[in-house]
Amino acid sequence: TWKNRPGGLRADMVQALADLHPGFLRFPGGCIVEGSVLSKRYQWKNTIGPVEDRPLLINRWNTEFTHRPTPDYYQSFGLGFFEYFQLCEDIGASPLPILNCGMACQFNSGQLCPMEALGPYIQDSLDLIEFANGPTNSVWGAKRAAMGHPGSFHLKMLGVGNEQWGQQYIDRYTKFAQAIKAKYPDIKLVAAAGPDPGDARFQFAWAKLRALNADIIDEHCYANPSWFFDNTHRYDSYDRNGPKVFFGEYAAQSDHIVSVNNRNNLETALSEAACMTGLERNGDVVKMASYAPLFANVDAWQWRPDLIWVNSLGVLLTPNYYVQKLFANNPGDETVPSKLVAPGGERLYASATRDNVSGDTILKVVNGDSAPATVSLDFAGAKSIAPEATEFVLTGNSGQAENYFGKSPAVAPKKYSLNIPGPEFDHEFPANSLTVLRLKIAN
Repeated sequence: TWKNRPGGLRADMVQALADLHPGFLRFPGGCIVEGSVLSKRYQWKNTIGPVEDRPLLINRWNTEFTHRPTPDYYQSFGLGFFEYFQLCEDIGASPLPILNCGMACQFNSGQLCPMEALGPYIQDSLDLIEFANGPTNSVWGAKRAAMGHPGSFHLKMLGVGNEQWGQQYIDRYTKFAQAIKAKYPDIKLVAAAGPDPGDARFQFAWAKLRALNADIIDEHCYANPSWFFDNTHRYDSYDRNGPKVFFGEYAAQSDHIVSVNNRNNLETALSEAACMTGLERNGDVVKMASYAPLFANVDAWQWRPDLIWVNSLGVLLTPNYYVQKLFANNPGDETVPSKLVAPGGERLYASATRDNVSGDTILKVVNGDSAPATVSLDFAGAKSIAPEATEFVLTGNSGQAENYFGKSPAVAPKKYSLNIPGPEFDHEFPANSLTVLRLKIAN
């Protein structure tokens, strides 16, 4: 187990997470928070304390999909909120717990807790903050200490609901925000914008939440690769003074949403990488982003694609995983102004950042075409550029390339050393590729 904890988490799975150097971890997931009805919602207080005392709960996904019904699918809560917080601490990620806001899944019953009965739901959120951060002489801080962690988990963010929409959500979010901000004004709240990145539900939510001065708004998107290629400039026009964005669930679907034929192939990964150049260029607005779902078992899955596949013996890292890793391991501290001039309709996308510790300028370039692209790179405005540079390239034989258990990965990044002739030079970016260049540039 990870860190050899008794009854702990699988070391290889946690290692795959740790290797991403994640800034945060969103848990316990999405619709699992809501439940098909409120009595089956996720309640964090039932997931802490001695494992043998945690009550079983039928999983919200037990009969959701006709292609893969699992009527015996229960949650044991062996992995509960304490373990989630501990995992975040272990891998250096900020915790982002999501709590039920008094609404069951709107794709199921849509059951609502009456506004006058919201008190226990709101109290659960206040108690969670105390459980995470409170002193050991507080009620819930003492419970954390009794589980072996007297120190704070340093909770800074909390999600109110998962993927809700409509006025009924706005009414409930408002009550939560009033109560939480009154007692914990420094906690940033993540609000929902529905399941689609641009429909009427989305527009309604943004208008209402902007008026409420929401801290962060959670946008979700599952779409085909074309959407991701076409939306690299999505956030260029967002209000710089409005709520910040959490691109909280996204993944390119090679076939269509809920299709069992969706694949984790190179094309989907590169389309996500293209979109991520836009997220990075707009880092003043987009504060967080996370691919979803995170893990899936090859022998017990209902949804694909997924970032990391596992079986009983090992872990499979997808092309999509390697895209996330290249971005997360080469983030930079500030955006560098850049301009990409493509003469035709090429699928070329780029972002640039500076790492203040190493002094590196980090250039990320996505070539989504099936032919190599030779690009003229111009750093003529720089004082100097060192001749040595590092290059990471993620590519494969075709856009349909993917990785499989028991085989060497067909898509995995390779590292190269480059000689840079000067501030202006031509560079070839392979077909179907993501390239990360780390250059020593003095401005």
